[in-house]
Amino acid sequence: MVLGIWGPSPVIQTIGRHTIQSAEHFLNILVFFQRIAATAIGRPKAGRRLFFRFTLEEIYFTAVQALPVLVFIALITGTTMIMQLTQRLATLEGRLILGDLMVLLVVRELGPLFTAFIVILRSAVAITSEISHMKVSGELDALEMQGIDPLYIVGLPKVLGVTVAIFCLFIVFDMAAIFGGYWVSWIATNMPMENFLEGIGKTVSGMDIVVGIVKAILFGLTISVVSLRRGFGIKKTVTEIPVQTSKAAVECLLYCLFVNVIVSVVYYI
Repeated sequence: MVLGIWGPSPVIQTIGRHTIQSAEHFLNILVFFQRIAATAIGRPKAGRRLFFRFTLEEIYFTAVQALPVLVFIALITGTTMIMQLTQRLATLEGRLILGDLMVLLVVRELGPLFTAFIVILRSAVAITSEISHMKVSGELDALEMQGIDPLYIVGLPKVLGVTVAIFCLFIVFDMAAIFGGYWVSWIATNMPMENFLEGIGKTVSGMDIVVGIVKAILFGLTISVVSLRRGFGIKKTVTEIPVQTSKAAVECLLYCLFVNVIVSVVYYI
């Protein structure tokens, strides 16, 4: 340990303090998730109609309204990857492994990550901002006064909606990136890729799909819970809203990257 005159140096103290704060914040997120899970198991009777309505609205906002942007990004990603890989794998053996590389890069890695990034940019920011405004304006307190748990009527629909939406978007992204990218590349360059679709069919396995689905579900839970935690944890001050919103977006990004690494390590081990 680096010691100063009377104890640890200020740098060590700062690192230790931030480490403790980060660990405490992460534990608070886990406790918040446990509260949401307990609310889902309890299934209170009050407000069920609003619960289903808000869940469908969140799915529509996160999945349906994000489709044009997601498909456009998927087409660009798939087309660029196929054209670049085809040029660098000009041999017959290279063309045979093109399908393997697309499954590895798109289905296992880039598909879930790019989908999560799009959802973070749209839904994570929106959720934190919405919940923060409800907290500041007293809407959450009004729900509690009516005997309705805000976590059930506001929080749980967003968790379910975002998780279902990101799972569906992940499938759409993979299909658009692989098959849409193949179609655009074939039209634009007329490059011979007769073995591409056959290679995709031979390479993709049930485990590849399972890994992608697991990542999508974990990303959905991470994004929704972190965003809700930031929104519910805000004090009743309007000036805190943009600060908490930006922090939620950054945290969602970092946690999703961490989850992606953990799942990939477990899969390859």
